[in-house]
Amino acid sequence: MPFKTDEMQGGARTPDSVAARVEQLILDGVFRPGQLLPSERRLCDKLGVSRSSLREGLRILRSKGIIETRHGRGSMVAHLLPSRDHSPLMHLFRSHPRTLFDLLEVRALLEGESARLAASRGTPADRVLITRRYQEMVDYVTGAETVDVEKLARLDHAFHLAICQASHNPVLVHTLQSLTDLLLSSVFASVKNLYHRPGPREMLNRQHARLHRAVVQGRPEMARRVALEHLSGIGDRLREIEAESERLERSAMRLEGWE
Repeated sequence: MPFKTDEMQGGARTPDSVAARVEQLILDGVFRPGQLLPSERRLCDKLGVSRSSLREGLRILRSKGIIETRHGRGSMVAHLLPSRDHSPLMHLFRSHPRTLFDLLEVRALLEGESARLAASRGTPADRVLITRRYQEMVDYVTGAETVDVEKLARLDHAFHLAICQASHNPVLVHTLQSLTDLLLSSVFASVKNLYHRPGPREMLNRQHARLHRAVVQGRPEMARRVALEHLSGIGDRLREIEAESERLERSAMRLEGWE
């Protein structure tokens, strides 16, 4: 994949321009947090710069905290957001089940627009990656004797993230990536509570297929509508399960003479 810009091809290969180009590649999601950068030789070739300009450009990025260099491993993109796992807010979100429905509303806002933009802006390469992630999910659920909920949740999340990345909106992509822990908890809850039930399982499979088809066929409004139907359907089914559980609990309490 060529990285060269018109500016660099025209001869402007200053360390600042090198740093700016690598920053843009990080914003675009080509290089992701925690990912090792290509070797110096490959970066020089792709960016069309000298090794000295590249090294100085990387030094600029290190001083900004955008990349980290480890002896014997090379340079990697830094984790650009503070750790979320142990923050008090993350604890509150994870420990209160009602947050799940709030998160589904946020996912609808972000993923509905992601799907619309992906369908209108996605490149052939984006569509290949989206299809690959979709097929990995389908192959797993059709080939596994017993479904591992956590693995399926990660495959499900990867499919939705590939759609988001095809939106070519770096702010949207990084916003969703900053919510990775919460989004995975949402997908995990959906899969755990719904996928073992034939009706909801068929609903999820059907909606994923429709979402994939709408995005790769370049149908923006259809993609947005299917994404919203997918998330609202999950919310509706989870509420039905919650209400059913409450009814069963009340009945059991009456049977035991609690009322």
